[in-house]
Amino acid sequence: MCGFLTEFSFNNHAVTDSTVFEQLLQLSQHRGPDNTTINTQQNYRLGFNRLAILDLSAQGNQPKFSPSQRYHVVFNGEIYNYKALKDQYQLTNLNSSSDTEVLIHLLDILGVEDTLKALNGMFAMVIMDTVSQTLYLARDFAGIKPLFYGVSKNGVVAASQFNQIFKHPWFQNSLALKPEVVKAYFGFGYMQSPHTIFKQIFQVNPGEYIKIDNKQQITTVKFQEFFQGIKPNISFDIANTETVLKEAVSRQLVSDVPLASFLSGGIDSPLITAMAKTQKADLEAFTLSVNDDQLDEGKQAEIYAKALGIKQEIHKVNEGDLLEEVNNHFKYLGEPFGDYSSIPTYVITKKAKQRHTVMLSGDGGDELFFGYPRMLDVVKNRRWFNIPFYIRKPLIRVANKLKLNNTWGPFHYKTIGEWVMGKHRYIFKEDLNTFFKDVTFSKDMEALYGFEWVRSKKGLLGRLRYNEFYGHLQRVLIKVDRMSMANSLEVRVPFLDKAVLAEVHDKLPVTYNSKADLKKLLKDLMLNYYTIDSINHHKKGFAVPMYDWLHNQLKSDVETMVFKKTFYGSDVINVEAVKAYVKKFYNKEHDAAWGIWHIYAWQKWAQAEDLI
Repeated sequence: MCGFLTEFSFNNHAVTDSTVFEQLLQLSQHRGPDNTTINTQQNYRLGFNRLAILDLSAQGNQPKFSPSQRYHVVFNGEIYNYKALKDQYQLTNLNSSSDTEVLIHLLDILGVEDTLKALNGMFAMVIMDTVSQTLYLARDFAGIKPLFYGVSKNGVVAASQFNQIFKHPWFQNSLALKPEVVKAYFGFGYMQSPHTIFKQIFQVNPGEYIKIDNKQQITTVKFQEFFQGIKPNISFDIANTETVLKEAVSRQLVSDVPLASFLSGGIDSPLITAMAKTQKADLEAFTLSVNDDQLDEGKQAEIYAKALGIKQEIHKVNEGDLLEEVNNHFKYLGEPFGDYSSIPTYVITKKAKQRHTVMLSGDGGDELFFGYPRMLDVVKNRRWFNIPFYIRKPLIRVANKLKLNNTWGPFHYKTIGEWVMGKHRYIFKEDLNTFFKDVTFSKDMEALYGFEWVRSKKGLLGRLRYNEFYGHLQRVLIKVDRMSMANSLEVRVPFLDKAVLAEVHDKLPVTYNSKADLKKLLKDLMLNYYTIDSINHHKKGFAVPMYDWLHNQLKSDVETMVFKKTFYGSDVINVEAVKAYVKKFYNKEHDAAWGIWHIYAWQKWAQAEDLI
């Protein structure tokens, strides 16, 4: 796990001043504090901050040339099947025991695309083909690791962090906001790839590589995609899924530095921890506990730890501990981001780093195994959308009044896609439209919520999983990556192992009609490791009392950031409408704490990056 910054110039344009490049690279030093190396060639430069995980010697440092000297590489992440690939291709004369060493040998043997298709891991990489003078930017199939890039008349800049690009001399004086992406941020709280809020800067999509040659030709290639165009009709196979998941956990236990597992009171991380414990007897678990019984998972996690016979470290925090980190955590985001569970995530990863460098997590379980109640809500009420909207509305009103029904989604939304979007949007459509007049979402955002072609229950389930995987999960992964790497901690996600995704991508639950069906396969797997009495089916999550904070401890700062500071983006945002929305919150005319946080976080990001 690391951070990198790269430049590739067009038309013999000079790369930037070395001092400026070093300063920009230093912005991601928290991602890799163990070694910094910069390699400058005639028309490109690669800079790398290393967090040493495999082969802690200098031989594991980057950038690295392939043996033929054709490919020059920087790579952030882990390749979990590197040992299998080493054996498969009978690689010898390796100078390092790291996964990067296997990668550079494979590039010489297979070329770029076939190498990417062979990898199982989490990665963002820049590959310079010195023979064809072509730059490749590649990102893992789940989008676990970030990869930003900008294209200017001078050349291309690619980096692990958004701020390393918009502060680069090739871009900083010509930045232009993209209104449809700014609007999406205010609604959803993150920048959906391939876009960013700036017109000149982009993200590589999950499972995609970008090819850029010295004639400024840009080609985008999708080398891996899951859940798209699939019409699932096969039931989950519990035995096979368990085998595949255990093998994924095994691959992700490989480390030359201390490794442990996060352990919550829910289903996902306890299952991963249990599987890891069967393969690593000395595995330790780490749990965050809060002094609020409504939110605390410490006691349930302790029950799990005792059942496994595992050493557990429980870190207790109070509300003050979390509030202390609000300002600090904004420094490490590098981009506008509005999920306030980033605060406890920052706190728990900061504490975990005191004794460990690698952690296993349970992220991805809800998306793959249908764990969100919002998915069930849509499925149960899907038939309402077969009725014309003008007829449907009075029928729902009567049905709800007679307690024959208990949903208002089909009453308020014309289509399933609009309803699903509404479930993920934290500021109402009507309010967003006052903030951004005559601005629509990007075609990519609209496509993510396209459900018009779905007709069957199975088709709807498949599309909902696609939406969660390429939508909400990306927001979760941004949070975990930015906050863990703020503390130089690598977090691995076995549920997003390539083999696990391949196993489940065309499979569905046998039944999906009630809350008991949420993540039923994972609940059944839990019985192989825990007694039925010890299993908790109701995860509380890393919640914080944000509504109360906004009305009390954070109120003064929110009012300062919104009403007194220059409001960033006023050229595309109706600032007076935003201010009116915030005033209504404090007058208790609405209770949309998430929406207020998105606005506040936008301003705090701009302040942290010296944009206001």
